[in-house]
Amino acid sequence: MSIWIWVAVAVVLVVWYLSWTAGRLDRLHARIDAARAALDAQLLRRSAAAQELATSTLLDPAASILLYQASHAARTVEEDRREVAESDLSQALRAVFAEPEQATELATLPGGEEAVLDLRAATRRVPMARRFHNDSVRAARAVRRHRIVRICRLAGHAPFPQAFEMDDEPPAAL
Repeated sequence: MSIWIWVAVAVVLVVWYLSWTAGRLDRLHARIDAARAALDAQLLRRSAAAQELATSTLLDPAASILLYQASHAARTVEEDRREVAESDLSQALRAVFAEPEQATELATLPGGEEAVLDLRAATRRVPMARRFHNDSVRAARAVRRHRIVRICRLAGHAPFPQAFEMDDEPPAAL
């Protein structure tokens, strides 16, 4: 009789562990979704600020065209090419604001200070949002790689989490 009690305790412990792991995995997937939404919002904010600056008359025509094309591409690209388009926007921002005095000169123009501050805030938040997203992805991948998670299919039909890799280096002038 006592062996059946120990077997029942062992079964309860295994079921509890599997349930706890599945719940943890579910929370990690929810955290990935929230971090991805925050990253999307920051990327959209950055491209909107860049596009607003490009359509203003504050920049020279060549810089305006370069910045507008990159920001428009970042906003309208398909999801599978988004990382490349966002990296192109980062490179365009670095090309337009290559020298530190460009931002200070732009800030002296009417409406320029607000545009520079918006763009600066947006470009500074993107790397942080991307880091939070990729950290969440890394944690979920670590749990999903465990053998027991794969054998018991605790992840269900959720796709394997993908990191968002892009060039997010802000311009030196901002």
